[in-house]
Amino acid sequence: MTGEQKRRAWAGDLIHDEDADRRGIVADVCGGATRVLRPEYGPDRWTSRQPDRLRVIKTREERPRDRDA
Repeated sequence: MTGEQKRRAWAGDLIHDEDADRRGIVADVCGGATRVLRPEYGPDRWTSRQPDRLRVIKTREERPRDRDA
């Protein structure tokens, strides 16, 4: 994804949360603005109410290819 193509984080996307300085996966979207996030590996959850601060690393469509490799 280029810098010109900015996509809002959605369920299943691998993201970097700039406020928490953590990578994670969007587990749920609540009310359009709140994202429930989980770490890439292991337990835990946190939320972000600022979806513009979540940078998409890989979309959910791109991620399954990683598992098949």
